[in-house]
Amino acid sequence: MKDLIAGLNKVFESRIRLGIMSILIVNDSYDFNNLKETLNVTDGNLASHLKALEEKGLIRVEKHFVGRKPNTSYIITENGNLLFRQHLKALEDLINAK
Repeated sequence: MKDLIAGLNKVFESRIRLGIMSILIVNDSYDFNNLKETLNVTDGNLASHLKALEEKGLIRVEKHFVGRKPNTSYIITENGNLLFRQHLKALEDLINAK
């Protein structure tokens, strides 16, 4: 059982980080407002989790304008994709352990 738990990545323990990564792994990009709405979190809470994921190199930020309004989008990095898939595999292994 210890081996199964050792495969889990502490970075993804938070419900919000798990949600962010789950959304980004299936979308090319996702903007801040849609993440906030989808995850039902405050600006500050979401921003702190996004910053932590960005600092670990798991996501990257793209800032651009839509019309005259600034828009911030997030994209999962190759390393983020790999580490998150490993985390999901460890969860599956834990769930299916007999």
